[in-house]
Amino acid sequence: MAEHHSALGLATALRPVQPVTLVRPHAARRAATFFTEKFPGRCMYAVKANPSPDLLQILWESGVTHYDVASIGEVRLVSRTLPDATLCFMHPVKAEEAIEEAYFTHGVRTFSLDTIEELEKIVRATRGAEDLTLCVRLRVSSDLSKLSLAAKFGAEPGDTKELLFAARQAADALGICFHVGSQAMSPDAYANAMEIVRAAIVEASVTVDVIDVGGGFPSTYPGMEPPPLERYFDTIHRAFESLPISYSAELWAEPGRALCAEYSSLIVRVEKRRGTELYINDGAYGALFDAAHIGWRFPVKRLREVPTASPYEEFSFYGPTCDDIDHMAGPFLLPADIQTGDYIEIGMLGAYGAALRTAFNGFGADETHSVDDEPMDSLYLGDAREAEPSRVVSMDEHRRKAGQ
Repeated sequence: MAEHHSALGLATALRPVQPVTLVRPHAARRAATFFTEKFPGRCMYAVKANPSPDLLQILWESGVTHYDVASIGEVRLVSRTLPDATLCFMHPVKAEEAIEEAYFTHGVRTFSLDTIEELEKIVRATRGAEDLTLCVRLRVSSDLSKLSLAAKFGAEPGDTKELLFAARQAADALGICFHVGSQAMSPDAYANAMEIVRAAIVEASVTVDVIDVGGGFPSTYPGMEPPPLERYFDTIHRAFESLPISYSAELWAEPGRALCAEYSSLIVRVEKRRGTELYINDGAYGALFDAAHIGWRFPVKRLREVPTASPYEEFSFYGPTCDDIDHMAGPFLLPADIQTGDYIEIGMLGAYGAALRTAFNGFGADETHSVDDEPMDSLYLGDAREAEPSRVVSMDEHRRKAGQ
């Protein structure tokens, strides 16, 4: 993996024809250190957000020792990459063969579930093992998050008493877990979920050893600027301390996006301009899946050695494939004089960008380079970020510059 100082320096030196992924190992280390030092419990990386072996190694070296895996493929990947890591199989619906391999081959002892059927499957697959940590997933609201995870998984209130009691009988350690949805924009999402946890514990009258607040910890994007993560941690800690659980109970979390969003960005080239539509060489089937399919706005900037005084304008993107749905509506704010051949950096793509990339239509080949400049935005730089000139300009500021 080649190393460069900055996105601009790379674009200027290489003039790449294909999309280029930029990785910033220092940004991932900073995020991991922040979580391991400040979250008041165990930090467990959600591998689905970005399964890059290089990133897994960085997180491990930065103190992340536990990994939330959702498939036997992720189990095998992390076992191969980090043989000493602790794996927790947190997908609530698993193939019995996957459970068996995870337990007997890879040493997995923690499993989540949300039905009696899944509990019975785990017991059969592990042959009645007596060293299991079983985490019952409860359904909670995603109303305070940008992406819902409330429809597919989670035991309903009427089913939790029986399920918790049965899991308690089969488990060495009993846990309760939930997921407030992706990109939670308020700490209240966790406080509200903890009230559902409280009600479930009281109703079932069971001893609970683990409270796992799942993922949902946000990153910052244009139009989505969350409160400081410390506020989330404080809210979670207060709610945890007030639960009717034993003094020795553990608090867990499963950050994914918050640990890896700042890790990588993408350099693309403009292949055509049609009015305010830019045809670029990556898109919906590549790293920009979220921008196309759920309307996610990512920070963008033109990479040109000599900047111009051009006002900013709102653009949309078309990706390189033949499909009309290969379209990213944005709006993405760029200089109005942008033209064919210009390079654009698209930031904050470390979460899900690489994980969802395909080679559909013959596109998708890309290089990866390491850079040591800062990501286009950050939740972790604090006062240092405030002291720097802003790298991401707000919509209002763009419009002021454009005289709109």
